[in-house]
Amino acid sequence: MRRVLPFTLAILLLVATLGAAPASNSSTRSPANTPSAENAAPKPYQVGKASWYGKQFHGKTTASGEAYDMFQFTAAHRQLPLGTWVKVTNMRNGRWLIVRVNDRGPVPTNRIIDLSYGAAQMLEFRAKGIEKVRLDLLPAQPTEVAVSRPVPVR
Repeated sequence: MRRVLPFTLAILLLVATLGAAPASNSSTRSPANTPSAENAAPKPYQVGKASWYGKQFHGKTTASGEAYDMFQFTAAHRQLPLGTWVKVTNMRNGRWLIVRVNDRGPVPTNRIIDLSYGAAQMLEFRAKGIEKVRLDLLPAQPTEVAVSRPVPVR
């Protein structure tokens, strides 16, 4: 009896702790509850190819209802709401510019934004007219249009 009692208590303790442990069966977890899905948030920026459009559309009505001015700092984007302000950075040379989305497009599906001719000139697009850019959404309407040059690293 002396040997049976400690052995029985040890087995009961083991069974009790196993019953209290959470299930580790991964098939019962839904994909929405996984740590990667919980921490995944939409990125506040977009990287891709940009192009520009100019003379052939100058003076024509944009999706926002205003006349397109190829010399203003405006852009066409497929999903962003009209009137959104976006910081566009040329990934080749580091120059950036703030533009306002006032049109839909771009027509080629492999590009993320179409800039006005004036915006493309300020960002120093190459003669080919297509550059890799980064788009950063701005939280509110900026009070000024800003253009910067990259600071040389010494």
